[in-house]
Amino acid sequence: MKKRFAARIFSHNTLPVQPAQGSLLVSEPFLDESYFRHVVISLIDCGPNSGAMGVVLNNELELRLDEVMEGVERSVPLYCGGPMAQDRLFFIHNLGPDVIPDSRLYAPGLWVGGDFDMALAYVNAGYPLKGHMRFFVGYSGWDDGQLNGEIENDVWAVGSSRLLDSTTLLSLADDALWHVAVRALGPYYRTWQLHPVRPALN
Repeated sequence: MKKRFAARIFSHNTLPVQPAQGSLLVSEPFLDESYFRHVVISLIDCGPNSGAMGVVLNNELELRLDEVMEGVERSVPLYCGGPMAQDRLFFIHNLGPDVIPDSRLYAPGLWVGGDFDMALAYVNAGYPLKGHMRFFVGYSGWDDGQLNGEIENDVWAVGSSRLLDSTTLLSLADDALWHVAVRALGPYYRTWQLHPVRPALN
């Protein structure tokens, strides 16, 4: 009852935006689920009849990539992309196929995957990672119609693929990125920022 009452206080008056490949999902402030509390998700694949798949951008893990994979010669942050396929590694970047061959463009200025040996060479050469490349364990996925149902129930606000630039998305982490994304959504979502990530600690 408390959650439903609070959700009405912080609800917005806009019609749900349909998600698409490259869209950003911003979790509503009362979503009390460990994987999705105050998160921003980048949708890598999303079709009208094919479900959706994306990665949580801002859930940084205590583990580092160099701690779980051989051949990584520097300390590299590792992020939890979601609860599915926790044994798989994903990476997104804004370097393009000239630097990471075989990468796939899925949003303006954002590519997924590509030649991992070239990605590892980029990492080990000491080039900047912050703002350019991010590695994830696992992903977030929805069956056909599931994501739209959650959006209609105000679980997610949907931002266009151009809501935030790729450098910002690959620079900020944790609650900082969520707040920036909420501000970018516009004035209807301003009240979302009044709710702390962990109310019990206030």
